[in-house]
Amino acid sequence: MGEYYNYIKSLHLIFVVTWFAGLFYIPRLFMYHIEALSRPSPEREILSKQLKLMTKRLWFIITWPSAVLCTVFAIWLLVLMPGWLAQGWMHVKLAFVLLLFIYHLKTHQIFKQLQRDEAKYSSNFMRVYNEVSTIILFACVFLAILKNSIRWVFGVVGIIVLGILLMLGIRLYKRIRDKDPEA
Repeated sequence: MGEYYNYIKSLHLIFVVTWFAGLFYIPRLFMYHIEALSRPSPEREILSKQLKLMTKRLWFIITWPSAVLCTVFAIWLLVLMPGWLAQGWMHVKLAFVLLLFIYHLKTHQIFKQLQRDEAKYSSNFMRVYNEVSTIILFACVFLAILKNSIRWVFGVVGIIVLGILLMLGIRLYKRIRDKDPEA
């Protein structure tokens, strides 16, 4: 078990990174697509076609495979270290992982809508939505490193503060962008 553990953990972490890379970038592409749909023709059609291709490649070549492989290696780690399932920090981390899967599936739903050029959300909504995966990542990393379910209360407070700071940053950026649309 010991000789394989570090390899499996390394592969798990690699696919965590690539999964989150996809989850961080795709809402940005969604924002651009939503904004492109309000452009005049033929600019709208050209941009929409390109953004559909970019999101499709990102989603099916990087993000989905990374999510699946991350999960496979995580389960393998839990098989090797079943004692983790009895620890409180792991229960909290798995709750955040469940939230991540819900976020991923909601993102897939938005992806499918935009593939049909159906914009049900604003680009401002997507800017805020983009930060959800950041908050989940912070929670999971701190829980995995600290391995302490008591400290997660402080972590949640920290995550709330992080969320507030991210929202303030988004509002500040919106004000700057409203003054200078090229920003």
